[in-house]
Amino acid sequence: PRRESSQRDIPGLQAKDRLSAVRVQFINGVSDSVLNQLLDKLLQHGAMINEEMQTAKTKPRAEKAPDVIDTVMRKGHESSKTLIEALREVDPCLSRELKLW
Repeated sequence: PRRESSQRDIPGLQAKDRLSAVRVQFINGVSDSVLNQLLDKLLQHGAMINEEMQTAKTKPRAEKAPDVIDTVMRKGHESSKTLIEALREVDPCLSRELKLW
């Protein structure tokens, strides 16, 4: 039998998996202004290309939030790590709430 475990039970859990574990809470909790700041930081750090950022910025928040987190997770560990670090900086309260510190 497989035991389900929380992300804190697994040492060294990859950033992508950490984001996946809090995807719904991120989508429900992140504001539009925070998303726009995250998009700028993701572009600045090479975790997203300009076209992806511009496309995401035109969407309403309800579509933008899943678009941002899903795009970043598809790109793997480094991009996911960049999003986690950017969220810590831009919205420390949400970052703590999602246990992404």
